[in-house]
Amino acid sequence: MAGTVLVTGGSGYIAGFLIRQLIENGWHVHTTVRSLKREAEVRGWLNVDNSKLSFFAADLEHDAGWAEAVAGCTHVAHVASPFPLDVPKQADDLVIPAREGALRALRFARAAGVTRFVLTSSMAAVAYGHGKGRDLYNEADWSNLDNPEVMPYPRSKTVAERAARDWVAAEGGDMEFASVNPAAVFGPLLSDDLSTSIEVVKQLLEGKVPMCPDVGFGIIDVRDVADMHYRALTVEGIRDERFVCSGPFLKFVDVANILTANLGEQARKVPTRKMPDWLLKALAIVRPELKQVVAELGNVRGGDSRHAMQRLGWTMRPPEEAILATAHDLIGRGIVKV
Repeated sequence: MAGTVLVTGGSGYIAGFLIRQLIENGWHVHTTVRSLKREAEVRGWLNVDNSKLSFFAADLEHDAGWAEAVAGCTHVAHVASPFPLDVPKQADDLVIPAREGALRALRFARAAGVTRFVLTSSMAAVAYGHGKGRDLYNEADWSNLDNPEVMPYPRSKTVAERAARDWVAAEGGDMEFASVNPAAVFGPLLSDDLSTSIEVVKQLLEGKVPMCPDVGFGIIDVRDVADMHYRALTVEGIRDERFVCSGPFLKFVDVANILTANLGEQARKVPTRKMPDWLLKALAIVRPELKQVVAELGNVRGGDSRHAMQRLGWTMRPPEEAILATAHDLIGRGIVKV
């Protein structure tokens, strides 16, 4: 099966690998960017059959461009969503564009006759706000937004996915819907435009993290995230599905140890000592961006991906492969000087 599919956020990390996989399998791809000034740049690093790739200017908060982007498409992968490195002052700075962007994409998809819609959600919509009593989460779980400690990013992903599901139930008609909920995404780079998760490896290699805080994340390779999206778009009979997309949960110190064990002298700046919790809290007073790291101290948020394996026939690479692919490309591209 191959047709025409809209992939939103075409300059993004996951979207880039998904676009490549779709075109390699015969699909024509429409993709959105906020400004067509980036089209030539993005085409350059995607390095695909340009006759099968069309760009459209559209953003999450305005209707302009969406009808044109989705025209002629049977499928949509809505990947675009704000994911800043810093914590915004107001949660709505993330919540509103994430929610309204998902609903906007759904409305235009229905109007265009799209038959299947896949939303890129996140483990952030699954595993937050539950306290420290659990360490493994699956598709039945939702982040608890009644907990005031839930930070703006997981709040935005939870609100957006719930709003999308409510809209599909009420307004979606026969359109099939699924979400993919990735953990922290690592792997090879398509460009020097780094996603937020890649900053973890970058800062470890540069020695900008003096010690390893007691914080971790599930790890998944970007190629496997793209492949799960591809399967969710193409496997028959997908309706109202939700797919956790996570490999093992690793702490900062585990990632650091993988880097030092495999990179030799190139990892000489990587810290391997654990940071006392009190020190991180003190640093967060003068560096507000660390507040979301403090909120994660001691939490374990593992993701159970067995449903995706069984339903989609999906598999994943080991986390070491994803981490080292990131490190090699950061060094090879000269982004990190070692």
